[in-house]
Amino acid sequence: MEQASAQKGTVTQRAIEQIKAMIAEGLLEPGGRLPTERDLAAQLGISRSSMREAIRALTVLGVLEARHGSGIYVTQLEAGDLLETFGVVADLSRGPSLVELLEVRRVLESTATALAAARISDSQLAAVHGHLAAMEATDDPEEILFHDLAFHREIAAAAGNGTMAAILEGLSSRTFRARVWRGYEQQDAFARTRREHARIYEALAARDPEAARSAAAAHVGEVEVWLRGQPGPS
Repeated sequence: MEQASAQKGTVTQRAIEQIKAMIAEGLLEPGGRLPTERDLAAQLGISRSSMREAIRALTVLGVLEARHGSGIYVTQLEAGDLLETFGVVADLSRGPSLVELLEVRRVLESTATALAAARISDSQLAAVHGHLAAMEATDDPEEILFHDLAFHREIAAAAGNGTMAAILEGLSSRTFRARVWRGYEQQDAFARTRREHARIYEALAARDPEAARSAAAAHVGEVEVWLRGQPGPS
């Protein structure tokens, strides 16, 4: 029974890889309709049940989408859709895994902020400043969390790299940040985070990529250092 299940899993995985290859080679275009389950199974030489499982898996991953009464289609393959499940990892990670994700975020956030310093428009800079001003005008944790997320989201967008922005969105979900804030806010976090955000904004306003990179790395690094010092899983 277990062997049969493993073999079926192997066939399903092969079907997934073959469909991905067809997309990569342009045989299936973004937005295009897949052949019927029967035809695709026959074309790839696998059972319909394995093909059905492969389609279901690729749908969960955001590669395919089912349209009621119309069939199965390749999505537009936008980075945000394909990386949506990445955010689940950040939301559920604990302890050392959470620290590792913060390390990744520190690297990407600092790079995105450096790119933004070179590319940000006046309107985008004004939006970043608006969120900074809102953080400085309140002590409500929910309000600060909202504008913290929006502040970094604007910067990621200004960096001009959609894939990087999508990864950062997953690493910076509201659930992820709220979990960190619950403990971090007890240690003068509001005053500290306002200062750190102000330094990031000043570097962006000066159009100074290296200062922006340094300020963003220091900001995430502060949280990382705090988290490393916690006694148990977060």
